[in-house]
Amino acid sequence: MWTVEVFEADNGTMPFQRFANSLSDFKFAALDMAIKHVLAGRGLDLATSEWLRQVDKGLHEFRVRHSAEEIAQMFDARSPGSSAKKEDVLLRVFVHFYGEKIVLLLGGFDKGRDSKRQQREIGRAKKLLVQFKERQHREGRRR
Repeated sequence: MWTVEVFEADNGTMPFQRFANSLSDFKFAALDMAIKHVLAGRGLDLATSEWLRQVDKGLHEFRVRHSAEEIAQMFDARSPGSSAKKEDVLLRVFVHFYGEKIVLLLGGFDKGRDSKRQQREIGRAKKLLVQFKERQHREGRRR
């Protein structure tokens, strides 16, 4: 299993948390299920699947395209049984793998809402990753 951490920016904001909190209950359930049962369970092994794509050195895009119920069926997990209105799920989460099986959640966006913003979001994620690496260097922990 991989340990999942949420990145906190130097200014105290948590871009991933802000993204997750903006989602509908249906999409949040899908994201939560995907992180717990797919990302934390498989980590970098996902690189050879539809779930993960490298977008830059050390930066990956975790792709969530399924409902919580569908993910539960795929990964033999218990479904949260959401009664929320069904929606299309097309979420992207920017992650960085480091250390002893740690996955850092940098940020994300709902590609279904605006497919044209992907490059802008990748640029933001790259800046957050640089900030994380600089902080690690300052603290004497190269990762």
